[in-house]
Amino acid sequence: MLRAGIVGLPNVGKSTLFNAVTRTRKAEAANYPFCTIDPNIGVVIVPDDRLEPLSKVSKTQVTIPAAVEFVDIAGLVKGASQGEGLGNKFLSHIREVDAIVQVVRCFEDPDIHHVAGNIDPIRDIETINTELILADLDSVRKRREKIAKDVKRGDKPSVAEDVILAKIEPHLDSGKLALTCGLTAEEKVQSKAFCLLTDKPTIFAANVKESDLANAEANSHVQKVRHYAETHIGCETTVISAQIESDLIDLSADEAREFLEHLGVKESGVGALIRGTYHLLGLRTYFTAGEKEVRAWTIHAGDTAPQAAGVIHSDFERGFIKAETVAYADLMKCGSIAAAREKGLYRMEGKEYVVRDGDVLLFKFNV
Repeated sequence: MLRAGIVGLPNVGKSTLFNAVTRTRKAEAANYPFCTIDPNIGVVIVPDDRLEPLSKVSKTQVTIPAAVEFVDIAGLVKGASQGEGLGNKFLSHIREVDAIVQVVRCFEDPDIHHVAGNIDPIRDIETINTELILADLDSVRKRREKIAKDVKRGDKPSVAEDVILAKIEPHLDSGKLALTCGLTAEEKVQSKAFCLLTDKPTIFAANVKESDLANAEANSHVQKVRHYAETHIGCETTVISAQIESDLIDLSADEAREFLEHLGVKESGVGALIRGTYHLLGLRTYFTAGEKEVRAWTIHAGDTAPQAAGVIHSDFERGFIKAETVAYADLMKCGSIAAAREKGLYRMEGKEYVVRDGDVLLFKFNV
């Protein structure tokens, strides 16, 4: 299962957010730096409004959603790349995740300590990014030194590796993330082997206070974070109120809905963040639907029908014959598989078919 790491400065709401997305109180959330040392790991349900309508069509009450792992990583501070604040240990935890959720504090509260003494979200983002860049720069330089002799004698794999590293090094040295280096598609695939911290897909979580959630777009801090994310990294920003989300943990679904409506909010910011992170990881969902259960299955974008079948069981992929499929929207419009088949919307697909997000599939196989 792919993992998303929750990172940021100390006391920005990381552990509170982790508790909210995992619907637990597993991570300690305290008003002092480094209350988290070892990373907390939790499996997070991916909210999907398509499951309930599918269950009605299939006449079942059993639904099984998709899931993804989130990791709560201790706060980084200036100098982390040099070991400050147990920085080396925390950076190694980031290296082990597949994507980064960077939490940025976008609210004023004199009762909650900020390591820099005041609120400045762009400074905070750049503090985190600088430490990640410095750590990557050190890794790239050491790697180039290690393969220098092989490059000199013309070893082809080493030469190809050094060409990519030679592009990345000055980019990092100029204070930019490896993610924005502009490598070719082939070079990007090869660069994954370097495990660079700044090459991980990123999404920002702008953490606001309860009273700002309904009109978060008017929050100047949120505006700055969104603009920075778009212009410097080309990534998304989701607004959340970690404290509100934490308060929702102990409420039923109906109670939580009423609470959010009272605040003037239609949907939980955490739900949007989880879905955004799921897609950020390159994950997509297809469904199987029958009288026994409706289930969301996780695949990677671009997976073919046999690969999707293999998620259920390796025998399904090995003995794949065909996939019967209908798009979720078409099934909902028709109201049943039989009606979709009559209208020609229920199709047979072969081994080359690339599964789309929301496909409802039934596999035929033989082993």
